[in-house]
Amino acid sequence: MGFPLLQSALASFAKNLSLSGGGSTKLTPNQIKTEFLSGLTVALALVPEAVAFAFVAGVHPLVGLYAAFLVGLVTAVIGGRPGMISGATGALAVVMVSLVAEHGVEYLFATVVLMGVLQILAGVFRMGKFIRLVPHPVMLGFVNGLAIVIFLAQMTQFKNPGSDMFMTGWPLILMIGLVGLTMVVVWGLPKFTNIIPAPLAGILITALVVILFDLPVPRVGDMASIEGGLPTFHIPAVPMFESMSQFLSVMEIIFPYALILAAIGLIESLLTLNLVGEIKGERGGVAQECVAQGTANVITGFFGGMGGCAMIGQSMINVKSGGRTRLAGIAAALFLLAFIVVASPLIEQIPLAALVGVMFMVVIGTFAWNSFKVMRKVPRVDAFVIVLVTVVTVLEDLAVAVVVGVIVSALAYAWQNASRIHAKTYTTPEGAKVYQVQGPLFFGSSEGFGELFDPARDPSMVIVDFADSRVADQSALNAIETLAAKYEAAGKEIQLRHLSRDCHRLLSNAGHLMVDSDDDPDYEIATDYTVRTGVLGGGH
Repeated sequence: MGFPLLQSALASFAKNLSLSGGGSTKLTPNQIKTEFLSGLTVALALVPEAVAFAFVAGVHPLVGLYAAFLVGLVTAVIGGRPGMISGATGALAVVMVSLVAEHGVEYLFATVVLMGVLQILAGVFRMGKFIRLVPHPVMLGFVNGLAIVIFLAQMTQFKNPGSDMFMTGWPLILMIGLVGLTMVVVWGLPKFTNIIPAPLAGILITALVVILFDLPVPRVGDMASIEGGLPTFHIPAVPMFESMSQFLSVMEIIFPYALILAAIGLIESLLTLNLVGEIKGERGGVAQECVAQGTANVITGFFGGMGGCAMIGQSMINVKSGGRTRLAGIAAALFLLAFIVVASPLIEQIPLAALVGVMFMVVIGTFAWNSFKVMRKVPRVDAFVIVLVTVVTVLEDLAVAVVVGVIVSALAYAWQNASRIHAKTYTTPEGAKVYQVQGPLFFGSSEGFGELFDPARDPSMVIVDFADSRVADQSALNAIETLAAKYEAAGKEIQLRHLSRDCHRLLSNAGHLMVDSDDDPDYEIATDYTVRTGVLGGGH
C-alpha cells in the first residue's frame, strides 16, 4: 500500500524538478530559444549588481559573482518556482558588511553555510507557510519599496568611475541619453517583434552605439575586473573545531548574523515567489523554495561566495522576457560563469548606461502604480500600511519592513475585532436572562465583554450563549472566570451555552467546565455548563 504512495510522491517531486517545472509551458524549439536569450539578458544584468553588492559587503567582486552563479544555478534547478532568479542581493550585503569589517571574509563564508542550514530547516519544518500571514497591503508596500530601492541603487552608476562625485555637464547628458535610448528600445521593440527579448536588444543596441562611436561613458570594466577562474571548494578557515570553547565562541559571532540573513533571505525569496506566481498563475512551492535557498547558500559558503536570495528585479526581467521554465535560470547562471572564465574582456566593454536603462524599466514595471488608486478606496489603516512598508523598506531593510507591516496590520485587525463584541439579551419563561454574545472573545475584547453584563441587577440565573462567538485565548478564559466570580459573589448562577468544539476544548483544558458533554460542541443539544472559578488564580 505504501509503494504507490511513495511512487506518487517521487513522481511529483521529479515533475517539479523537470526543466519545464511541471507548469503548462512546453519546451518547444522556439521556447528554448526564448529561455536562452532571457537567461543571457539576466546574466548581463547580474554582473554589475553582483559587483556592486560585493563592494557593499566589503569583499572582492568575485565573491559576489560566484554567489550569483552558485545561488542562481542551484535555485534554478531545485527551486519552488521556475522562472525565479536568485543571486547576491543588497538586502543581505548591508547586513554582512559589519561582520566582514570586524572578523574577515572567512567568518562570512562560515555564516553563509550556517544561514543555509537554518533555511533548510525552515523548509523541512514548513515554516515558510507563515508567509501567508503577510497581508496584501504589506505586499504592495514591499513591491513599491523594492522598486524604489532598485532605482536608488542605480544612482551610483551616475558617479564618475573611482570617485564619489556625480557626473556633470556632457558626461551626464551622454549617460542620460544612452539610458533613455535603452529604455526606448525596451519599451518599443515588443510592439514590432518578439524574436529577441527587448531588454537584451536594448543592451546590445546601446553597447553597439558606444563601441562604434567610442563614447567616453563608464563601462562594466570600470567598476572592477570580472575575470576569474572556476570557484573551488574551500572550508571556511575559522577556528571552531579544535575545542568546544572555540566552537561556542565562533557560533556566538556567526549565529546572530546567520539568523538575520536567513530570515531576510527567506522573506525576500518567498515574497518574490508569490509575486512571480501571480504573474505566471502558479501556486505552492514554498517549502521547496526554502530548501533550495538553504542548499544554495550551504554550497556557496563552501565555494567562496557571499550567499544570496531571490532577486525581484532580475526575476521580473526574466519573466517579462519570456523565461518561464528552469532552463532560463540555469542558462543565466552558466552564462554568468562563462563571463567570468572566458568572456570577461567582452563583457567589461558593455556600458553601464545600458544596464541602468534595463533596471529603470524593471522599476517602472515593478512599482504597483495602481496602489495610488487603491489607497483612496481601502480603509485608512491599509493605506497607512502600504506607505509605512514602502518607507521602511527604503530606509531600513525588507525584513524589518515586513515585520513592521504585519504587526501594524495585526494590531489594527485586533482593534477592529475588539470593538465588535456586543450582546443581545432576552428573558426565558423560567425567568433566566440570556446574553447572546456576538463577536470574538480574546485579549482585545475581554474588557468590553465584562462590560456587557450587570451582575447586580440580573436575575438569579444568567445564561451566556456563545453560538455567535469564540473563546480564543487565556485573556478570554480570565474574562469568563472573572465574570463568573462576580455572579458567584452576588449569589447568582451563570451558565455557558452553545460552545463550539474548539471553545469547549479550551475551557475544559483550563478546568472551567463543571459538566462535560460531547454533544454541545456540535449544537445537537443545548447543554448548559456551569463555571468553576478560581482556576486562574483571580487573573493574577
